[in-house]
Amino acid sequence: MLEAIFLGIIQGLTEFLPISSSAHIRILGEFLPSAQDPGATFTAIMQIGTELAVLFYFRADIARLISASFKWATRRKDLLGPEQSDARLSGLILIGSLPIFLLGYFGQEYIRQSFRSLYLVAFTLIAFGLLLGLIDLYGKKIKDLESLEVKDGLAYGIAQSLALIPGVSRSGATIAMGRALGYRREAALRYSFLLAIPAVLGSGSFELFNSLSRPLNAFSLAETLVATLTALVIGYLVISWVMKYVETKSFMPFVIYRIFLGTLLLILLFTGVITA
Repeated sequence: MLEAIFLGIIQGLTEFLPISSSAHIRILGEFLPSAQDPGATFTAIMQIGTELAVLFYFRADIARLISASFKWATRRKDLLGPEQSDARLSGLILIGSLPIFLLGYFGQEYIRQSFRSLYLVAFTLIAFGLLLGLIDLYGKKIKDLESLEVKDGLAYGIAQSLALIPGVSRSGATIAMGRALGYRREAALRYSFLLAIPAVLGSGSFELFNSLSRPLNAFSLAETLVATLTALVIGYLVISWVMKYVETKSFMPFVIYRIFLGTLLLILLFTGVITA
């Protein structure tokens, strides 16, 4: 139970930062007393907690999006300007969710096996860290979410699907794509959080349902739920901080941290301290 709570804290601390929560869960699992991979199922269910934190933090935005979508579906011609924008954003969130739903469903074997290799985790931490740093440094900062188009929504969605590989980072990949497309940091981050809602709740619910009929990797269902609640509380506190941080600061500290962690992980692997 203490291990589960610890991993819940790590999940809450890292989910909304571009440093990959799944990589941290995967790596730290090797150093806990149980010394094993917590598993993709445990990770996916635990992410429900941090996504509930997103729902609570953005509750006003989400209520507005749902209301506008309902009005669009029932009486499209009556929508005013802001409501049209909200209904359009809701549609783009659903369109952007398609890539990760398709790849997540059909790539189950890779997600549970090949993608858990620590060599791959180390590579993605370093490579995508460098990519995020370059794009954030040289990317334009001219667009807000009102400028979002279908092609941009799909591009965001493809970037998000890369987060099926631990080490990429869901927020990091979508933020990098947003910056590459010319969106402001806060706009890229906000859409990243909203885009993650269908994907995380969908995959987490799918894994939770499946866990009722088969054992989890390392933790019982009760321990997993405690970790999920822990991630919810910590995650909510982190969202408040990171939304303020990106208004004035760059992502460079996270880039440096990713490169450091990836390099350290490679050293541990090459010296035989841990196995891939």
